[in-house]
Amino acid sequence: MPAQIAPMSDTERWVVQQAVNERYTREIALQDVETEIRLHAEDRELALCPGLYWNEHGCHFVLSKTGDSRYRSMFFWRIRDRFATGREEYDDIGDCVTTLLKMQADEESRRVAESGPAGGN
Repeated sequence: MPAQIAPMSDTERWVVQQAVNERYTREIALQDVETEIRLHAEDRELALCPGLYWNEHGCHFVLSKTGDSRYRSMFFWRIRDRFATGREEYDDIGDCVTTLLKMQADEESRRVAESGPAGGN
């Protein structure tokens, strides 16, 4: 049985909230969630991990705490269209959320560029 992971602290939540608010220049509602994650590739069971969820510009974001000072994150528009940061785990929640937001902004810009001018087909 996997070890119990401590809930997000007020400081961890504050760091994420500040980064998200700065990215969107307004207050964004964060929801506390539990995520199921395989902590190690060889694990057969999923571990329940505390996390934060938010939705903005039609995109869904999930940041999970996988241990003491250990975090993972991802974003998606559709469940089959998931994106991670390319790094398995972070030891700093600020780096985790900042990288997540930057990668999503880059992907959103790429999608807009590929779809052509606004109002186009």
